[in-house]
Amino acid sequence: MPRPHSRHTPAVLQRALGPVAAGAILAGTVIGTGIFLVPSTMARETGSIEGVFAVWLFGALLSLCGALTYAELGSSLPEAGGEYVFLRRAYGPIWGFLFGWQQIVIGKTGSIAAIGLAASIFLGYFIPGLEADVINWGFIAISGLQLAAIGSILLLTTANLFGVSRGGALQSLLTAIKIGAILALVILAFGSEKGTWQHFADPAPTAPPADIASRLTAYGAALAAALWAYDGWNNLTQVSGEIRDPHQTIPRVLIVGILSVATVYILANLAYFYVLPFVAVQESQRVAQDVATTLLGKPGGQALTLAAVISTFAALNGSILSGARIFFAMARDGLFFRGLSALHPLHRTPGRALMFQGLSAATLVLVLGHDKAAFERVLDYALLGTWGFYGFTALSVIALRHRHPELPRPYLTLGYPWVPLIFSLVALLFCISIVLRRPEESLMGLVLLLGGLPFYAYWRNRAVRTNH
Repeated sequence: MPRPHSRHTPAVLQRALGPVAAGAILAGTVIGTGIFLVPSTMARETGSIEGVFAVWLFGALLSLCGALTYAELGSSLPEAGGEYVFLRRAYGPIWGFLFGWQQIVIGKTGSIAAIGLAASIFLGYFIPGLEADVINWGFIAISGLQLAAIGSILLLTTANLFGVSRGGALQSLLTAIKIGAILALVILAFGSEKGTWQHFADPAPTAPPADIASRLTAYGAALAAALWAYDGWNNLTQVSGEIRDPHQTIPRVLIVGILSVATVYILANLAYFYVLPFVAVQESQRVAQDVATTLLGKPGGQALTLAAVISTFAALNGSILSGARIFFAMARDGLFFRGLSALHPLHRTPGRALMFQGLSAATLVLVLGHDKAAFERVLDYALLGTWGFYGFTALSVIALRHRHPELPRPYLTLGYPWVPLIFSLVALLFCISIVLRRPEESLMGLVLLLGGLPFYAYWRNRAVRTNH
């Protein structure tokens, strides 16, 4: 039996995640609702099948550049916290703190809240009236969707309290089910007589924008949708402190995982356009469900919707499992509430960090989840910071090679330094596009980020006094 953790014992996480569980965290977190929804958005924006696949492939290439970069970082610094650890070591503690603060304020907690709401929306397909208000006291209204989202978040948070190996096993199961469902749909599509390759030869229904600016804007919006579908691969490094043989496992899982996810996405899109005409994909609100309904009737649509529910739960579980490690690492370093660095005496999980994260996300659902527009606007606040930190983290590979040449580097970034530079450049361009498209939200996001500076000063001074 593990020795109980005490306040005088360094908080040490158990390395209980093998390659399968690590791969499930990556794939399960990345493959969420995006593959079921965004192909329609991409079809509307690009106006052609060729454009859709070009964006999917570019998104895969960009994500692979990020994964190749993070692979060196994760294998060199296999500690809980991911970007928090990399930025802190490369540029100083304030940069690690600002990343963690952004995750606390809206980045990770908002993402968990959004995924929880998405899961409840899919559940609403099976539970009529779930969107109706359960509580309405005039000044406060809470819908069934909100309660279902909060219940999902707290349920999976509780499940992750009982050991990272159990959380990893749950993630592996949910990921296997959803990937199996997507691949089954692909096989059914190509084995059905209801599809045709002629859909790929049909001319585009509308001509693309003539001017370059409009075309770039359209493809930028399509790329944003694709990157949302690919987002989450970086979560693997946030649980680096619990991965067995991290020096080898992290690079392999990151690279193989992104390539595998991209393959699943391409196959799924081939199936969508094989079964449905391009115009039908453009007009669809739930393209995967529409394909399943075309192939198997209403039961097929219901089965695919159930798969979407499971897929969303897998993404939610992966985000919960990985996100709490950021807050745990900050607390361990004295840059957040010290109590959140405590580990469960038996299961060796960061229980308090998990509960803090779950309650924070549940609060966001409760306060903002009733107004979808307000909630989406708040999530927009996080976009600039999220992609800014992605690019800044990629550059830390270069910074660490110069500032800390003594670090072990069992994996070296393929294509260094061009791969991290290209990824960072695209991240910068994406941030510029976010500012141009959402100036007010970007400004608010920057204000929320800078609002962490007084807290950093407080916790930093407190940590210094404690150490002395």
